[in-house]
Order: sequence, then structure tokens, then C-alpha cells
Amino acid sequence: MRPRLPTGLYSAAAIAMLGLLVTSCAGPRTPSIVATDRSALSTMERVMLNASACWFKSSDPAFAGYQLSPELNSFTGRPRILVVDKKHPTGRPSLVVQAEGNPAQLQAFGPMMGGASGGRITGDVNRWAAGSKNCT
Repeated sequence: MRPRLPTGLYSAAAIAMLGLLVTSCAGPRTPSIVATDRSALSTMERVMLNASACWFKSSDPAFAGYQLSPELNSFTGRPRILVVDKKHPTGRPSLVVQAEGNPAQLQAFGPMMGGASGGRITGDVNRWAAGSKNCT
């Protein structure tokens, strides 16, 4: 024998469920927002892809004598990219851009930061870290 719910209770539950269904379908939907991942690794991946495209693949004269050397798989929690001399790729880097934490804290240092391109590098890296893909 199967127990039965009292008819009044069953009807009230059905009406409440119908009300919730209509309310959820009738109202305007808020657009979904896809937030940019702000972790150090994701930030440096964005910076590396844009640096590669904007500084090196575009044949930018400021970076003509250099090559990009990404070091994103860091066990120290500081993924980084290096800009090194093409003729001496194992030598001291001319530019280091690294990030740490979530949200990522960026640092850029090396001889190139003190040169004519230093301000531009800072602007590019900050823009790319924020999610932009534009070159200057």
C-alpha cells in the first residue's frame, strides 16, 4: 500500500514550484561575465603571448637583437619571461618580467628597463597583464 499526501499539501507544493519556475524564466537574465584569471601563471602566459607577437614576430626594431625565453614552469611560484641577446642566449638576460601571487604582482627589471624602451615595456606589460592584446 502506498502512502498518499494530503491533497491540499500536494497542491500547495505544486503551486510553489510552478511559481519558482515562472519567476526564474520571466525576468531578464544578467549577462555572464568571464573574469580574467589573475593568477601569476595565467598573467605571465598572456604577457608572453603578446610579447612574442608584438615585440618579436612583428620585427620590432627595439627587440631585433634579442629573443624571448619563457620560463613559465617555475617551481618557485614566479613564472617569468626573459629577453636575451640572440648572439649569447645563455648569458645574462637584458629583461626579466615575472609575476607572483593571485592576483599577480608583476616585476620587470634588467638593463632594458633603464634604456629608451623602459617606459614602453612597462606600459605594454601592464596592458597585457590586464587582458589587452593590443600592440603599441
